Amino acid sequence: MKFIYPAIIHDDADGFWAEFPDLEYTSSTGSTLTELVTNTQEAMELYILGALEDGESLPTPTSIRNLPCTDTTYPTLVQTDIDLAKNSKSVKKTLTIPAWLNDRALAKGINFSQLLQEALVEKTM
Repeated sequence: MKFIYPAIIHDDADGFWAEFPDLEYTSSTGSTLTELVTNTQEAMELYILGALEDGESLPTPTSIRNLPCTDTTYPTLVQTDIDLAKNSKSVKKTLTIPAWLNDRALAKGINFSQLLQEALVEKTM
């Protein structure tokens, strides 16, 4: 199920932040626009997932035409596929490896989660 809500992006000296006029207490920040976009979508997903899990109804999105625009603020639309967001949730896995291999991997700064994900994608695709 896809959702689209308007957000207002604020550009200030410290970076960027966004607020959702329709999603109470939902906002995000980012030092770059790329980071802001990622964080804003995640904030919206968390709000929607929480509302759906609690059996709450979601507000009707305000038209982007009705949002204010200034020299440092501008409206945008944020879209998410909530089914995809639910299914991409990470799960914790416990595994056992030899101590010597663990020591070598730690010494090389290997990210175990990332390595396992990459290996599983390669093996399953």
